[in-house]
Amino acid sequence: MKGANADADSDTGLFADSEEEDDFAPSSSPSATSLKPFTPSAAAADASSSGDGGGDAGGGGGGITEREFSCHCCYDVLVDPTTLNCGHSFCRHCLSQWWESSRKTECPECRERWEGFPRVNILLRDAVEKLFPDAVSQRREQIHGNPRVSHSVLAFQRHGDEQANRGTAVAGGQRRAAGGFFSGVLTALTAVAVMLLVYHWSSREGVQELLVSKPVSSWSPEDVALWLEHLGPWASLYQESFNSEQVNGRLLTLLEEDELSRPPYSVLNQAHRRAILEELQRVRALGVKPPQNLWEYKAVSGGKSLFLLYALKGSPRLTLLYLYLFDYEDTFRPFIHTCCPVQRVHRPLDGRPAKTPEEDPNWKQWSEFLVKFALLPYQLIAEFAWDWLGVHYWTSRFVIVNAMLLSVLEGCAFWRLWSRAQIRTLPKKMWNHFWKMLSQGLAFILLWPMIPQFVCNCLFYWALYFNPIINIDLVVQQLRHPDTQVP
Repeated sequence: MKGANADADSDTGLFADSEEEDDFAPSSSPSATSLKPFTPSAAAADASSSGDGGGDAGGGGGGITEREFSCHCCYDVLVDPTTLNCGHSFCRHCLSQWWESSRKTECPECRERWEGFPRVNILLRDAVEKLFPDAVSQRREQIHGNPRVSHSVLAFQRHGDEQANRGTAVAGGQRRAAGGFFSGVLTALTAVAVMLLVYHWSSREGVQELLVSKPVSSWSPEDVALWLEHLGPWASLYQESFNSEQVNGRLLTLLEEDELSRPPYSVLNQAHRRAILEELQRVRALGVKPPQNLWEYKAVSGGKSLFLLYALKGSPRLTLLYLYLFDYEDTFRPFIHTCCPVQRVHRPLDGRPAKTPEEDPNWKQWSEFLVKFALLPYQLIAEFAWDWLGVHYWTSRFVIVNAMLLSVLEGCAFWRLWSRAQIRTLPKKMWNHFWKMLSQGLAFILLWPMIPQFVCNCLFYWALYFNPIINIDLVVQQLRHPDTQVP
């Protein structure tokens, strides 16, 4: 028994004078040359022979202490020790918090990058648990009782699982079932978007767009007939009489209510006669046909339509504020009347949106608008697109779906800030976003005259039809792994 104690003392001498960078340096004891290799069972036997399983396993001043098995981040005993490629070991939760805060795959001590995904050192973990069971158990309870630490460990592990799945997919050339399903959905939606573009380019909308840029004095009788057709299905009742009289643009601007009510025009319906006169008054004021749908608006204001499309997608609140300050009467006031009407009116028979009032919104409309503006700005865009379903059936649906997806992505972004206790950084992020949008807007103003029209059309249709398909994939990623997405 005495010889066994002597061997145990010589074993513990291995760790008595160890340095921080060389924990297993040879001892100066004469019996050090005859020592057996270190094993967890032998270390545990030495610790139990000393009669202390806590902080000092060797008794006196020369035993194994927690210092030799301490984490270089928290300087406490290692819990689930994770050894990196460089050889340094850290607590699993310490490494998780380091990764979550820095997003760096490198050692917190020597800054050497690790390869792959770090795993728990099982041998070292078993040794520490046998040497210091009380200290490890106490630390585990503290870790499990801290929700923020548990969240960090979970996010780190999900990050590792995602890396492993991504590596498996690349190596085997196979995708997971869910990924294949959503890939098929995105392919189908892309095909629908392409078919929709082909239909638009091959339809008569390209001909109708000429009237918004052609002076009314140059309109032919065919242009007048087309203008009547664009007023709605009810106007087809009077196309034959206008064609028989060969009414061109100049004659059209001279027509008055009395002439419309008498033959040969015979517009006896007072509502129809009033609608024709109202549109005719707008044509006289503008000198051209006023834009009445998205494509006509794009033909008249190509740069503005492209700017609004990307700006509302990237920063709806700033864009609506810009419209309020610099484009109130033409764009913002009709927008707020459409999204927050005084009372819900019945849609006209031709499916077009009801005419918006010309007076300013009341306080009820403003209160409703401000609530939606602060909490759900994309809902305002969806409601505006919903009002145009009768004119742009598929395009409005693409806009509504994209607005819903962007609302989900914005909610996930706020949830990441809240769950990571980074909500205090929100003002800084908003300020950075403001300057980013301002710089992009200035760059757009400067570069717009030099961009070819074909490129502008490609950018317009990409944002309108293909961006919702991309956002579907982003939402799927967020909902499957919400904690592992980098903001």
